Amino acid sequence: MSDALPPWVERVDAWRCAPGETQHLEFKEARNQFEYSRLREYCVALANEGGGHLLLGITDASPRSVVGTQAFRDPVKTAECLYDALGFRVEVHEVNHPQGRVVVFEIPSRPHGTAYHLDGRYLMRSGSALVPMSEDRLRKVFAEGKKHWLDERFASGLSAEEAVSRLDIGRYFELLKLPQPYSMSPILERLEGDRILLRDGATYSITHLGQILFARDLARFEDIGRKAARVISYEGTGKISTLRDHIVTRGYAASFEHIIELVELQTPVREVIERALRREERAYPSVAVRELIANALIHQDLHTYGASVMIELYADRIEISNPGQPDIQFDRFIDGYQCRNEPMADLMRRLGLCEEKGSGVDKVIRAVEEHHLPALEYRVDSVRTSCILRGPCPFSEMNRGDRIRACYQHCCLRYVHGKPMTNQSLRERFQLTDAQKMLASQVITATVDAGQIKLDPVVARSKKLARYLPFWA
Repeated sequence: MSDALPPWVERVDAWRCAPGETQHLEFKEARNQFEYSRLREYCVALANEGGGHLLLGITDASPRSVVGTQAFRDPVKTAECLYDALGFRVEVHEVNHPQGRVVVFEIPSRPHGTAYHLDGRYLMRSGSALVPMSEDRLRKVFAEGKKHWLDERFASGLSAEEAVSRLDIGRYFELLKLPQPYSMSPILERLEGDRILLRDGATYSITHLGQILFARDLARFEDIGRKAARVISYEGTGKISTLRDHIVTRGYAASFEHIIELVELQTPVREVIERALRREERAYPSVAVRELIANALIHQDLHTYGASVMIELYADRIEISNPGQPDIQFDRFIDGYQCRNEPMADLMRRLGLCEEKGSGVDKVIRAVEEHHLPALEYRVDSVRTSCILRGPCPFSEMNRGDRIRACYQHCCLRYVHGKPMTNQSLRERFQLTDAQKMLASQVITATVDAGQIKLDPVVARSKKLARYLPFWA
């Protein structure tokens, strides 16, 4: 903890060149001071996210300049106080950088299977804010190293015939594009390989994975039956009058195409004439509906009992929701991927029902833009995550929030495909003419002010040449 050697100066400069703050890296200007209580919170939050470094005396906006800090003049005493308060050791390094004094806090990761708390608060970072870890995030942390719920036994002591008869084996082989064997032995071998069945000596067990994906009737079993997907359609734009309420009692994989069909049969259809040929086009792109339903099934919190995936159809929108809060912020869905239920995602990928490579949201946003629909809207509360897919709406009828959200998602989509957003590309997204450049500029300015996008620093600050990047780029 003495004055830093040149290698520490080099490390600080390397961190300053990072594209942005990460899960393991945080910058604070703190020219004169930094609250000790805030320091403790950041140490807990960074430890809960796998450990990292907090640097004081550096601006957190690009380009990151060393401005120097007067905070925590006694690194040894600070480290001792942190250990007494937190119960884990944080290394404090005083770096004499040529441009000013920098203090680096080297924070270890939390132990596997547990999380640190401060006065009963399990903290994590969310953008620039510190927030409590969600209940399902904590459950996931505490379950580390334990068997996944999907790998646990659901029904045990079954004969081979009993186990197979409870599952839709025909649909399983159909999705694999394989002929169903005539004898029992190769069927059992395949099901065991996919962890759908477990052999217990002379008997078999069906796993939760096998039951929830291929059950012939989920409703027969109370604890898992409540996880059956529901498709509900309403009259008008509210919940007052229900037209249909369909509970899909077969397993998710066995009934996936049926769920999609139920939704599409209840969505509006319009006629489109192209080159004198007339064809039907649904109000919502099929690829978007399919990906959003697959995401809801796969990323739900399976530890939440009495709650299921719901697909609700209104006159002007579709709302698809699942139990639990997302493990990543919804404004990073397009470029980030973290799967809550990996055994299910892996099997559904091999069955051709999802991709499991994080491109699903990209596909949805691209389809939404191609159909010139309002941007996707996500809502997260204490128990559910909802995605709202709205029907056609012209630019003139979109509110400020709709336009900012569309601009941000368009910017993200362009960025992940290597094409920064421009005024022209946004006009094409909104179907605006060249004469409406000012409208696009107003949306861009509002989205910049909202902190969702930023000007690409590589190009000149000319409105004609301006390109834009997501805030996290």
